[in-house]
Amino acid sequence: MAELPDHHTALKETCVKSEVAYQGPFMTVKCDTVRLPDGKQATREYVQHPGAVMVIPLFDDGRVLMESQYRYAMGKVMYEYPAGKLDPNEDPLACAKRELLEETGYTAREYIYLTRVHPIISYSTEFIDIYVARGLTAGERKLDDGEFLETFIAKVSDVSEWVRTGQLSDVKTIIGTFWLEKLLSGAWPENAPEAD
Repeated sequence: MAELPDHHTALKETCVKSEVAYQGPFMTVKCDTVRLPDGKQATREYVQHPGAVMVIPLFDDGRVLMESQYRYAMGKVMYEYPAGKLDPNEDPLACAKRELLEETGYTAREYIYLTRVHPIISYSTEFIDIYVARGLTAGERKLDDGEFLETFIAKVSDVSEWVRTGQLSDVKTIIGTFWLEKLLSGAWPENAPEAD
C-alpha cells in the first residue's frame, strides 16, 4: 500500500488568538486568528463538535434498519441510519449501543467498527465513527425528549439506489452504505483499524 505524503510541517497553521463567537448547549462556534505557513495571519471560523457515531443495523437476512427524521436545518424529512452525538467522555462504542437502543429499541450481539469520517473538514471538528450492528434483538425504544423519528427496514440494494437517484443525500449514510457494500461483498475486511 502506498503511503500518503507528509506535508504536516509545510502546511501547519498556528493559533494566535481564539475567541468564542457562540456557545450553545450542543456546540461552540469559534473565531480564531491563525498564523499561516508564509507568516501572514488569517481568520478561521469553525464549529467545535463533540463527535458522533452512526450505527448500521444489519439483519441476518441482509436488510438494514433505517430511520426517517425531520431535519430542521434542511427543512425536510431525511433518511439515515441511527446516529447521535457523544456525551462528554463517552466511549464511541458505548454511544453506538446507546443510540441504537434509544432510537430503535434494538440491541445487537456484535458491533463491527468500520471507520471514522470527518464530514465537514473546512469548518467543523466533527467526526463520526461508523459501526455495523449484527445479531439484532428487538425491544422498546427510548427516544430523547423532542426527538421524533420513524424506523423502516430496507434492502441494501434499495438504499444504494436511493443514493444514486439523490433521494437519500445524508453524507454519513452514503459513506456507511458504500462501506457496507464493500464489507458484504468481501472486498474489504471486517476489522478496520480503530480511529486515532
